[in-house]
Amino acid sequence: MATAGLRQDLECSVCLSLYTDPVTLRCGHNFCRECIDQVLKTQDESGVYTCPECREKFQERPTLKRNIALCNVVENFQSSQPHQEITGIRCTYCIHSPVPAVRSCLHCEASLCDNHLRVHSKGPEHVLTDPSTSLENRKCSVHKKILEYYCTEDAACICVSCSLAGEHRGHRVEMMDEASEKKKKKMRNVLLKLDTNRKKTEERVQSLEENRRKAQDKASGETKIVTALFIDIRRRVDDLEKRVLSEISRREEQMSLSLSDVIQKLEIKKDELSRKMRHIEELCNMTDPLTVLQDPDTGDLCPEENEGDEDAGGHDGGDEDTGGHDGGDRGAELISHISHTLSAMMRDINVIFYVQDPADILLDVNTAHNKLVISDDLKTATCTGIRQNRPETAERFQDYQVMSRRGFTSGRHYWDVEISGSHWWKVGMCYPSIDRRGGQQYIGNNKSWCLYRALRYNNQYVVIHDSKVILLPHQISSDRVRVCLDYEAGQLSFYELCDPIRHLHTFTAAFSEPLHAVLYVYGGSIKISGGAVRNLHHRRILPSDW
Repeated sequence: MATAGLRQDLECSVCLSLYTDPVTLRCGHNFCRECIDQVLKTQDESGVYTCPECREKFQERPTLKRNIALCNVVENFQSSQPHQEITGIRCTYCIHSPVPAVRSCLHCEASLCDNHLRVHSKGPEHVLTDPSTSLENRKCSVHKKILEYYCTEDAACICVSCSLAGEHRGHRVEMMDEASEKKKKKMRNVLLKLDTNRKKTEERVQSLEENRRKAQDKASGETKIVTALFIDIRRRVDDLEKRVLSEISRREEQMSLSLSDVIQKLEIKKDELSRKMRHIEELCNMTDPLTVLQDPDTGDLCPEENEGDEDAGGHDGGDEDTGGHDGGDRGAELISHISHTLSAMMRDINVIFYVQDPADILLDVNTAHNKLVISDDLKTATCTGIRQNRPETAERFQDYQVMSRRGFTSGRHYWDVEISGSHWWKVGMCYPSIDRRGGQQYIGNNKSWCLYRALRYNNQYVVIHDSKVILLPHQISSDRVRVCLDYEAGQLSFYELCDPIRHLHTFTAAFSEPLHAVLYVYGGSIKISGGAVRNLHHRRILPSDW
């Protein structure tokens, strides 16, 4: 009874349950924080706040202070009465004070505490279960008997009367416990499958998260590359602008000085002519013929005048013609220089937009020289002194060369190579009709284009087509090269994959056959680390866009 009395003191007057996070009003009464908060919310509209227990009024919404001491008492009480708060169901027969129930009788439809359970009937019709508030649901609604069986045909819980004389008569029935265990077994199997599916889903989520992270990292890297590229472009454009403006200023100053000298000479000549004109006018106004005829300055007047006109005209006109002709040539040279510089920059810009993941380029073993080892993934060609004993066919190169399986007849494509341990190599593209033996099989003939490196060229790049060798000014600084093809535009470009990417050379041709990637390696190996770009959609940047 002492326990029951203590429980009453620890119950909230709003929810009639043990305090949960108890708080105190200024009047001294205690409530669950959530309970009193709900009460105060309902009073917000009226603006009048009262204590639910003593009805004391507050001018403003009262501040809720946590009652730490009461909270500790409730926790200690709960720990000493575990069943009470686990079930929340009280004994039906303890009418004077609430006592937690420990069992419920389906026959009596009552919940029992420890004391009442001792004196409860032990008859077979009295079925005891865990404490429950819905005891009526455990009985048949028709016969008011305990549900003991399970009809497998109707998937319903039934009483003994239902199975013998009711609507389930003749149906296959099982004991509820047995049916429950079977259902639990099925649910456990389902649970295992669900757990497996959940794990697969988690793995899929982790994989997608990893892919997203990689995509973000890749996008971040590409952003840095593009940002660096455009910073370099802006710097180069600014430098070009400064050089062009400086050249224009220099030429203007040079022309100004030249014209100033001519103008000065012509001013002197103009003054001399004016003096002569005044003297001649004076002579024309004289009446003495002897003075006119004997004047020494007019003795050779006509020849001197003609000669002066020729000199003036020749000198003035010659300067103008020469200046105009030189200015036009210099202007054309300047425009050509700007156009060439911008074209080179456009090639550098175009290469950075080949950013879509490439498809694989695979080497064709049937074309590989017998001393070239082709890797299992068909991406690496290694020169070796060991003959591979492949059949000597018409399509096999007789020199240390190999070409790709696939050829390109349209679109923009690129592929990257990485050279290891070789100082004598070629990378490029060729027609499938290239000779496979004899003097016309080497890459760089009239059916192929290549970037070449050999020791005899002093560590510099060389490009070759139609057996014409062009020595490039660039020193080799990287072992990685990119080959870019724009089939429709008839352009094949080579880039060194350093930081930043450096344009080496661009061939221009009207391609008439499919183009295959082709390698030559003597010593060391060449690995293809990129491939052909398919369905690449991007707008080409033109000089008009600047």
